[in-house]
Amino acid sequence: QVQLVESGGGLVQAGGSLRLSCAASGRTFIDYVMGWFRQAPGKEREFVAGISRSGSNTYYADSVKGRFTISRVNAKNTVYLQMNSLKPEDTAVYYCAADLSSVIGRWSRNYDYWGQGTQVTVSS
Repeated sequence: QVQLVESGGGLVQAGGSLRLSCAASGRTFIDYVMGWFRQAPGKEREFVAGISRSGSNTYYADSVKGRFTISRVNAKNTVYLQMNSLKPEDTAVYYCAADLSSVIGRWSRNYDYWGQGTQVTVSS
């Protein structure tokens, strides 16, 4: 089992940047594919980005491609989401998730463990 704790959310103006962090504890971090998801009020939870166990492969939703970057430092048991050129439509609660798999999944049902979420609000 793994425990996940997100941090780094906040209020930012459109065009600004934020970096989210997700610290993992418990089972060996490198065993997990990691993902970021988000959920806006009244909407379904949606995939944002995923990263392979080694960090060599990444996958992004079309809506964030070119603006967001996912990365991980396995020695620190941490995964990051660098978010640039933020838009009001990026406003949501952002969750990190861990999947005991070798493939980056884009569906929430693929993921076994979830953090509590961190709020990101982008003002226009």
